[in-house]
Amino acid sequence: MSSTAKKHRRLPDFFIGLGILCFTAAGIILLLTFFPVITEEIKYTVNHQLQITNYELKPVDTNFGIVIPKIGANAKVIDNINPFNEREYQIALTKGVAHARNTSYPGRAGNTFIFAHSSANWYEANRYNSVFYLLTKLETGDQIFLYYQGKKYVYTVTDKRIVDATAVGYLQKGTGNSTVTLMTCWPPGTTLKRLIVSAKITPN
Repeated sequence: MSSTAKKHRRLPDFFIGLGILCFTAAGIILLLTFFPVITEEIKYTVNHQLQITNYELKPVDTNFGIVIPKIGANAKVIDNINPFNEREYQIALTKGVAHARNTSYPGRAGNTFIFAHSSANWYEANRYNSVFYLLTKLETGDQIFLYYQGKKYVYTVTDKRIVDATAVGYLQKGTGNSTVTLMTCWPPGTTLKRLIVSAKITPN
């Protein structure tokens, strides 16, 4: 067989190998992207089957923290973050979830807005933003505990919806009863839509 014929024969093998390599790399990236989501789903399913739900979690921060017993969420809330400044909120989200600047605080009149974004960088998104991955499991009547300046406030879920990424009306501070709005990107690991959970304070 001539050297030219051998070259032509090796060429398809090269492209086959390249295709397998690309397919494998894509699979690894996909797995890494959604591994936290899968992990949280498995934990939730196991706990639900064992009826380990609505248990009391010790908050990681009582100065400003959030606990959602049903989904096992427990995080520090980083105060006064600009939700329109990606660099600022991505840094904040390496430490917990973020409280939107110019919105209210727990126990006070108006709306407290707390969010976790997915990132354009899948590695950053999955390292730091898995706290709210299971917000979709919340239903009307579920409880959210907010801790602020050493005091615990109990909120009851009233609404859950998926909205466009451009919907910013939920960021309004409001002037009525004390409410909280939780937001994360939807589907998990993307920035296509926003999942919004609304809750109102439960009188003591």
